[in-house]
Amino acid sequence: MIVSDTPASFGPQQIEFRQPGVLAMNDATLTAERLPFTVRLVQNFGDLSKAVAIRHSAYARHMPEVASTLLAPEHADTEDGTVVLLAESKLDGSPLGSLRIQTNRYKPLSLEKSVDLPGSFDALSLAQVSRLGIAQGVVGRLVKIVLIKASFQYCEANAIDWALVAARSPLDRQYQQLMFDDIFPDAGYIPLAHMDNVPHRMMGFEIGSGQARWSSAGHPLLKFFCNTYHPDILLGQTHEDFRPYGLNHQVLGAYGPAQLTS
Repeated sequence: MIVSDTPASFGPQQIEFRQPGVLAMNDATLTAERLPFTVRLVQNFGDLSKAVAIRHSAYARHMPEVASTLLAPEHADTEDGTVVLLAESKLDGSPLGSLRIQTNRYKPLSLEKSVDLPGSFDALSLAQVSRLGIAQGVVGRLVKIVLIKASFQYCEANAIDWALVAARSPLDRQYQQLMFDDIFPDAGYIPLAHMDNVPHRMMGFEIGSGQARWSSAGHPLLKFFCNTYHPDILLGQTHEDFRPYGLNHQVLGAYGPAQLTS
């Protein structure tokens, strides 16, 4: 854990927001919906300590051997081209979830330490989503899907072509449900050297075609991702409202959708 009490701002080079892209919806089509928590960028070491705490707690439930290495921030958390998202309770500011997004703007993705990506990914702008950790309970399911929505927004805002994940079983099912594709269809689960050789399924999501594919499939989360405006997703550098990706829905109720399996 971070012991310094002095907030240290992260460098502005970590994030470069662009104007809303073609997937942004007209305001007239959006249903506004408030959440019991906020999702924002980690901007100082106080924020990062919260992200580390929820990350460690989540991994301790399922992968205690990995959790033992996550008691402190990882070097990757503060590298150029990387951001960490933090979900915080509005009630008391406690951390409810976190994930990390690393782009290949400055260096290869972490997963490329273990696998060589297909040539079709050469020259593309890529982002690896990792270290997803959420609180237990019903609210955690909503936190998970909102963090994923926020990661799509971030990718669209930064002109990312594909979002990639390395997911172990059974967590790979949640990405399959979101229409992530297998990067190596015939390989199944691949032991990853940078993840203690734990077998993971390599999956990817093409950002630009996402809305069209969800619409064609009649995806149950299409409205949530593409027609619902969540003002509590705060991805601007100054924590101001930011909503570049169409990502939408009808009124959720207290804790939102639970279509994704844990």
